[in-house]
Amino acid sequence: MSENKNIPNTNFIFQRNVALVGILLFVAKLLAWHFTNSDAVFSDAMESIVNIIAAFMGLYSLYLAAKPKDVEHPYGHGKVEFVTSGVEGALIIFAGTIIIVQAVDSLLHGNIPKQLDWGIAIVAVTAVINYLMGHISQQKGIQENSLVLQSSGKHLKSDTITTLGVVVSLILVQITSLYWIDAVVALLFGAYIMWIGYKIIRKSLSGIMDEADLGMLEKLSKFLNENRKRQWIDVHNMRIQQHGSGLHIDAHLTLPWYYELRKAHNEMEDLYKLIGENTDRTIEFNFHLDDCKPISCEICELWECPVRQRPFVKKIEWNAKTIAQEGKHSVED
Repeated sequence: MSENKNIPNTNFIFQRNVALVGILLFVAKLLAWHFTNSDAVFSDAMESIVNIIAAFMGLYSLYLAAKPKDVEHPYGHGKVEFVTSGVEGALIIFAGTIIIVQAVDSLLHGNIPKQLDWGIAIVAVTAVINYLMGHISQQKGIQENSLVLQSSGKHLKSDTITTLGVVVSLILVQITSLYWIDAVVALLFGAYIMWIGYKIIRKSLSGIMDEADLGMLEKLSKFLNENRKRQWIDVHNMRIQQHGSGLHIDAHLTLPWYYELRKAHNEMEDLYKLIGENTDRTIEFNFHLDDCKPISCEICELWECPVRQRPFVKKIEWNAKTIAQEGKHSVED
């Protein structure tokens, strides 16, 4: 089982840099809005405000998530990342609402953008910087299993799409002098931003509510199947919780009933080691040892068992569904 204690610190430093870059980009977009009086640029600047708030919230959550366990938080502080990610999603939806309100007002009352050359140049530069920061943040978040960095990365990359759309809309307005295009583009991007916010909230809620990660269960079951010992009669009731970048895994392991305590414990440790070596996460285990029952004989491949009471019938293949099953397996499963 591997552990990298430098991860929280490097994540914190990276998120701090994201926040500082966000401030610079926001100032640049405000300058572009000042030059152009464009609704589309206003929508881009509004999202940058959310980027800044979300970045600093991410900093705070990474600080808390890196704190060690204590009496009041026996599982650590990692779940704060889900909370801050959810708040970030809510802020994005709020920003999208403001953008839509502004765009509708401009469509109803008219708004004429100006000095579009400056606006196009400034906003285009911010788009390139945003994408680079977003890509790096998302990749680092995946590598370090940090929901905060992944959310920030997705948000920055979605901001890049809207920013490029702003550039295109400004070019179209400059070419055609159809000023309503500016407001319509802002309206569309406001709706898009709200959709991104909803998806971020949905993911954060799934983490808070410990929604089953079927992908992780499938991955676990695959290498357990490939490396299972015959004395590991059954694995069931497996649950996975994410706490920051780490995991908490609990499950039931069925072993022959006549194993002495030390031998049974060693088998459990071997199972821990197998999972730890095949997972790039810090893992806390809490396994319960079950003794085999007569019905277990029908799925047990320990041929030399001296107390077998029933003949072997079939092997239970471990997959995401079977290892998550609450009760012991039998030939009827």
